[in-house]
Amino acid sequence: MEPVNSITFNFDLGTFEGFNFRCQSAIEKNLNAVEVASWDHDLNGEAEFWPSGNHSLVAALFEGNTVTGRDLLTVDRLLSELGGDVSENFLKIYYAFRVSGDDLQEMSAEKVEDYNVHIFLGMNFTDVRQQAAYELFELYYPEAYAIWEKCSCDGLIFDTDRFLDSPSLTTCELRLSDSVALLVKPE
Repeated sequence: MEPVNSITFNFDLGTFEGFNFRCQSAIEKNLNAVEVASWDHDLNGEAEFWPSGNHSLVAALFEGNTVTGRDLLTVDRLLSELGGDVSENFLKIYYAFRVSGDDLQEMSAEKVEDYNVHIFLGMNFTDVRQQAAYELFELYYPEAYAIWEKCSCDGLIFDTDRFLDSPSLTTCELRLSDSVALLVKPE
């Protein structure tokens, strides 16, 4: 299938599997974002698409959902407005869409940034949670952090899990194909 118009994407969003309802079968090849956005449902048959999994951030963003060309164009636009297709920008969109439940089509970069989500990436949740807790403790409670850091008392323990699981923070853990992400939003 050749794209019927001049739809372009600024970023590689991976490939997508599909099902054609006219043929009642899977679409034989994986399609790129331009092919999904250019799919002519009248000419080629009504179809639905979902990420093939080769782009872990797109797969996480749309996990369990079908994807439309309009969805992909919106993600591409948001990534451009946020400054590029780095992991942090995908994860900010993920938070707004999947955690906060915002309508993807009505999302703006300003709205995504307003969530003030802190993003921590690493290889395992134990290390990422510990890094996040210490950084956020220092950021939001600098005086208490300074006292805790200077204290030589062996009994003074900072419980990273209790800190991150407090009602003052919303956390979301996300396993990607080769890493993990922790999203933390102060309430």
